Amino acid sequence: QVQLVESGGGLVQAGGSLRLSCAASGRTFSTYGMGWFRQAPGKEREFVTAINWRGGSTYYTDPVKGRFTISRDTAKNTVYLQMNSLRPEDTAVYYCAANVAGWDWVPSRPEKYAYWGQGTQVTVSS
Repeated sequence: QVQLVESGGGLVQAGGSLRLSCAASGRTFSTYGMGWFRQAPGKEREFVTAINWRGGSTYYTDPVKGRFTISRDTAKNTVYLQMNSLRPEDTAVYYCAANVAGWDWVPSRPEKYAYWGQGTQVTVSS
C-alpha cells in the first residue's frame, strides 16, 4: 500500500504561481511512476504531468508545457508540481497518483495508477 497526501492548493490570480506537493508513505520503494491529474467541475479527469520515479523522465500534456514543472525528491518521497503563469482554465481539483506495477505504466492513463491522493483545489481567478 502507498498513501498519498497532496498539499499546496489555493486561490491565485491569473498569471500567478502555486506549488503543489504530494507526500508518499507506505511501500514507497515499489513506486515506479508518479503523476498529476486534474478534474474540473463537469469534466473528465485529465492527465497533467508525470515523472518516472527512478529515472526522472518527465511527461506533460500540451496545455501545460512551458508553464508547469514536475519534480521529485526521492529522499523525502515527495513529488512536486510547480505551476507558473496560471490561467483560469487551470482551475480544478488536482490529484497525485502512484504506479507501482512498472511494466504496464502509461503516464497519461489514469487506470494505470493504483494509488491516489485525496486531491487539492486550485482556483485561478481572472
